[in-house]
Amino acid sequence: MKRLLLVIVMALIAASCGGDGGIEIDDPWARSSARMQNAGAVYMTITADDGDTLTGVAVDSSVAMMAELHETQMSDEGTMAMQEVPNMAVPADGELNLEPGGFHIMLMQLAEPLESGDTFPVTLTFENAGEVVVDVEVREE
Repeated sequence: MKRLLLVIVMALIAASCGGDGGIEIDDPWARSSARMQNAGAVYMTITADDGDTLTGVAVDSSVAMMAELHETQMSDEGTMAMQEVPNMAVPADGELNLEPGGFHIMLMQLAEPLESGDTFPVTLTFENAGEVVVDVEVREE
């Protein structure tokens, strides 16, 4: 009886703390930037067992003043343009690819150039899973 009660209490504690909702982040990376470059981008692949929605992103001000969810799209004039999006859906048992030329995390007003070999944390906010912090590797690509 005590063991059953302990299992129930532990399950309730785990449920109240939330979980990662089966969120998995693979290969988070950012391209190195030039000295005068004021912006950068972060890429990764996100999977979620039950599906979820990426609703926000943040970085420390020591990395950049702002971070936003962006998508690269073809404009009516036939040129590529980036625009902020309010969220990004992660399909159940599928994946959301943040990649050059598509969805990505835009870093604006970089504090310092992004140098190959450096890492920095990015906080992803999901509708169901809550906050997930990932370490982003800067590399030449």
